[in-house]
Amino acid sequence: MLQPSPAKSGGKFSWRLEYDSSRIRSPWWTPILSVILALLLCAVFIAANGMSPITVYEKMFHGAFGTAYGFTETMVKAIPLLLCGLGIAVAYRISIWNIGAEGQLTVGAMAATAVTIYFPDLPTFWALSLMLVFGFAAGAFWGLLTAVPRTHFGVNELITSLMLNYVALLALDYVVFGPWKDPKGFNFPGSPMFTAAQSLPVLGSTRLHIGLLFGLIAVAVYYLMIRFTKWGYELRLIGANPTAARYAGIHIKRHIIIVMLISGGLAGIAGMAEVSGVTHKLMQGISPGYGYTAIIVAWLAKLNPMGLIVTSILFGGLIVGGYSVQTIGLPSSISEMLQGSILFFLIAGDMIHRFRIRRGA
Repeated sequence: MLQPSPAKSGGKFSWRLEYDSSRIRSPWWTPILSVILALLLCAVFIAANGMSPITVYEKMFHGAFGTAYGFTETMVKAIPLLLCGLGIAVAYRISIWNIGAEGQLTVGAMAATAVTIYFPDLPTFWALSLMLVFGFAAGAFWGLLTAVPRTHFGVNELITSLMLNYVALLALDYVVFGPWKDPKGFNFPGSPMFTAAQSLPVLGSTRLHIGLLFGLIAVAVYYLMIRFTKWGYELRLIGANPTAARYAGIHIKRHIIIVMLISGGLAGIAGMAEVSGVTHKLMQGISPGYGYTAIIVAWLAKLNPMGLIVTSILFGGLIVGGYSVQTIGLPSSISEMLQGSILFFLIAGDMIHRFRIRRGA
């Protein structure tokens, strides 16, 4: 650690601002502070709109968590956020930015729907099992399309994963307007409705489906793998110091491909859960941006397994709470403004943490 040294003239100290690239992880309280600052910033805009921020936030909280219906709807929204956020967290463990969860979710939903179209008479167990496998495989393949250019040609994964989102969305438009369009759908773009055998079981009369178990099981496996396996240790070493990992004989390119397969596959499962558990058909706009919101979910959780569960529920509540404030004359986009503000303060906090003020000559 550098010690301050007195200046030659008068024994005084000078101050300087230094950038310390070794300070990678910001303090644990940074996410909490980011949320608080985001609430305060958005409160200014709400007040400027002539409304009480406290009233608006109370309405959002009550709509998301104050009733049984609101809470179950929050959990429904949290399922794809948890699965996609977990996939992004796995990739970021080795500093790979997967921005393509939206596309991976979309192709996962398409692959699961393909099972219902080409194998319509399967019994429940086989139908759901095949949809799950196809959803994971499609998302994993979409992740592989990002991993191979990264490992073999040095192409930045930010570019490829982001561009593949648009390819997936255009492919979705093609099938719902074209070959998979429901002939009985009154000319609306969408596949035929799923049968009961092709739909995930739900809790009572709610929309909360068994996809929640998919997410919780995946989080548990992620925790055990990261903490107690050689593979998890290698991921942590690559993320902390790729040069040391390379000298230790760890095949970094192979790990990049594996984590992108897993990352894309988890987002693909999220797509399968959406079409089978929520919409019960493939349609345009199957995701309102879950894949993008999951980036904030993963970052806010600092890649922590329990943190992922908490942040996915928080952002699920923001989405549902955004709908509820429409009843008092405020647009639902308030939730998107909050999400963006949280991301802004997270990024700012991480950057500021890397600077330090030193005294010296």
